[in-house]
Amino acid sequence: MNWSTPADLRAQVQKLWDRGRLLSVVLNAEPLFPLRLTLRGPNSSALSERFDDVRHWIAALRQHSDYRLEMQSLRHRILGTNLLPSEVWIDTREQALLWIGKRREADCFDSLVAQTRRAQPALLPWLARYPLKALQLAPDWPRLLAVIAWLQLHPRPGIYLRQIDLPGVHSKFIESQRAPLSELLDLALAPADIDYAATGAGQFCRRYGLRDKPQRVRLRMLDPESGFLPGGGDQDLTLDQGTFARLRAGGAQVFITENEINFLAFPPRRASMVIFGAGYGFEALASAAWLHDCDLHYWGDLDTHGFAILDQFRAHFPRAQSFLMDRATLMAHQAQWGQEPQPLSRDLPRLVAAEQQVYDELRDNRIQNALRLEQERIGFGWILAALEHCPSP
Repeated sequence: MNWSTPADLRAQVQKLWDRGRLLSVVLNAEPLFPLRLTLRGPNSSALSERFDDVRHWIAALRQHSDYRLEMQSLRHRILGTNLLPSEVWIDTREQALLWIGKRREADCFDSLVAQTRRAQPALLPWLARYPLKALQLAPDWPRLLAVIAWLQLHPRPGIYLRQIDLPGVHSKFIESQRAPLSELLDLALAPADIDYAATGAGQFCRRYGLRDKPQRVRLRMLDPESGFLPGGGDQDLTLDQGTFARLRAGGAQVFITENEINFLAFPPRRASMVIFGAGYGFEALASAAWLHDCDLHYWGDLDTHGFAILDQFRAHFPRAQSFLMDRATLMAHQAQWGQEPQPLSRDLPRLVAAEQQVYDELRDNRIQNALRLEQERIGFGWILAALEHCPSP
């Protein structure tokens, strides 16, 4: 029996809530109520064959006052004229909300709408589109509106989040709400105050003209006789991006390694330095024009991701060479082979022929499935031998 029950009818109303329509109706031009629900009932043959079931079905529908039930006369050749439910209506939003127990939540949303209409009417389309998300943000909504109003008064302020001085608002709050704030600020701020090239939560500050934490570069001077600080020796320095870009080290030999122990253990070498890399992303290095005058060597893992990072590095520094990312190194360390969790298969256009050969063998699993040789597993003697054959600057 596929006839609509009160529970089926309630489920239709619940679905409207789950889609946000019972909330957003207060912001939409088209009225939702009175709302006709879908009603499945018995046909003429069922009326004669299952008359008692039909009577019980009608009685169950009539027991509820959560909707308006309209009846229709149906004339049957045997049973005569009978009244059967033909339509079910919800006349008001209030009636629908009470039936599914969402009156309090709706009152909360209506309050958000009223606040927003007074303070930031440009945000009303967002409330109409994401009413359930707005309801989740209700405890924080006044603070979100305060942040938006502050940035409207201080467009692209060039300060850190910590310096925004608002009651009850701290930098951790703004950081935790970057995703919804971005959507709201894009509606509330003037287009000239938004850097549309900066996307994603990680570029929130840049997008709205706030000062972001500077990227940092960690490096070691490998030449005991020289250094940026007096006294020479092993100088392990961490510089912000701007300071690093202003160094005067053109002509040096520079090694970039992705492993901290390799960075710390890299042997002394004349007129050279080693930089501790950070995987994908080389923005902190790209702004240092003097690196283009250096002899650059990138040392990554011998796996598909290692070659992908090398390929990305060459997008900034086309003349960079790879270090210990060759087939001889791979085959000499078979006892140290491991497995790469999620190998890549895309083409890497910036690899040279020898690198491309090894990459193809790795991505096509020609040697071993998902083969990986991590750089810290390469023998230290092998590293020293490779450096001996690497021309000094």
